[in-house]
Amino acid sequence: MNMITFLAVGSGGFIGAGLRYFINNYISHNYPHTLPFGILFVNLFGSLIMGSLFALFMFTSLFSQDTRVYSFITTGILGALTTYSTFALDSFMLLHNGNYAAAALNMSLNLFGSVLFAGIGFMGISYILR
Repeated sequence: MNMITFLAVGSGGFIGAGLRYFINNYISHNYPHTLPFGILFVNLFGSLIMGSLFALFMFTSLFSQDTRVYSFITTGILGALTTYSTFALDSFMLLHNGNYAAAALNMSLNLFGSVLFAGIGFMGISYILR
């Protein structure tokens, strides 16, 4: 690992964590609900972007010259934007507070939704590039 890539990932993480904080607070404040929609949104949106970027990486030369840019975006920004530790704590707290249906829905939407959105991003970009 070289220091430039390390700094690229770290600065991307700074941006992604800030975005997660902003988006989560905005959605939670403007759309209050039992389900933690802010974290759900960043997990689904981040998965969509990750799938899209992976397709661009596979089918174009977009990141072929400099993997530091790819690392900055994927590991840095998107790695810090999406957060399964927050998802896990939100789900645990729903269970702990007796909101079993909301906990099951939250876990299902985050798990299956993230996989679905990563696939949508990948397939969408793959389709466009063919």
